[in-house]
Amino acid sequence: MLKLEGITKTFSGTGMKAVDSLDLEIRDGEIFGFLGPNGAGKTTTIRILTGALGPDSGRVTIDGIDLADEPLLAKGRCGSVPDDPELWNRLKAREYLDFMGDVYGVPTRQRRERVAELAGLFAIADVLASSIGSFSRGMKQKLCIVGSLLHDPPNWILDEPMVGLDPQAAFDLKDLMRRRAGTGGCVFFSTHVLEVAEKICDRLGVIAGGRLLFTGTIGELRTLREEARGRADSPAGDRERGDACGGADSPAGGEARGGARGEAGAESLERLFLDLVEDS
Repeated sequence: MLKLEGITKTFSGTGMKAVDSLDLEIRDGEIFGFLGPNGAGKTTTIRILTGALGPDSGRVTIDGIDLADEPLLAKGRCGSVPDDPELWNRLKAREYLDFMGDVYGVPTRQRRERVAELAGLFAIADVLASSIGSFSRGMKQKLCIVGSLLHDPPNWILDEPMVGLDPQAAFDLKDLMRRRAGTGGCVFFSTHVLEVAEKICDRLGVIAGGRLLFTGTIGELRTLREEARGRADSPAGDRERGDACGGADSPAGGEARGGARGEAGAESLERLFLDLVEDS
């Protein structure tokens, strides 16, 4: 389980809070999708969660272990995939995986088994003797994914993991995420691919401007948006919308509401997400 309590981070020079009083809990046995527009604070949150960046205030615990008090023990219970696979280009892929195995203290036999299984799954087993510098963006991403799971961590943290992956690798990654959550693991990932989040996530968090706007299931988000529209469709809401958009019957007002309803049936996560961020 991953838990963030009162996390705040302000970057010097700008005075802007990249993350502002963030409280978030990701449970064991679930896939949690972390959504937000560019610059919302997703990557900053993940870097704080993995210990790559320290918060100005707040507390991070990983399986009940305080990250600040026992960083090595806490980090050892996580596997992480960064948003940009910046690896040592002069190393061979196998050397990188051996390094990751050494960092996490993975025994040689277990390491070989895990490399064979995961490298085979992501179709990079035949290129492990090649230098990382010769790899494409997608191949580096696959190598990062394999390295993050060598020690079989109970918590898996991924920042935009689908970027650069071919369709087969993306499919295999989603299946692997489901399997890990299905055996009690905790999977936390950020993404801009809302269709993926809609299909595989048990719960979602939406962040914008460093503040958490929503946590819950897609069904709960739909209910929240329906209640908000019910208030907006009241006489008072019509007057407010008229002031802001030129009237409920104006082209702008009609288009905004028509687009928000979706083509048929329940709205997509994409539409719900865009409405929520716009309202914030």
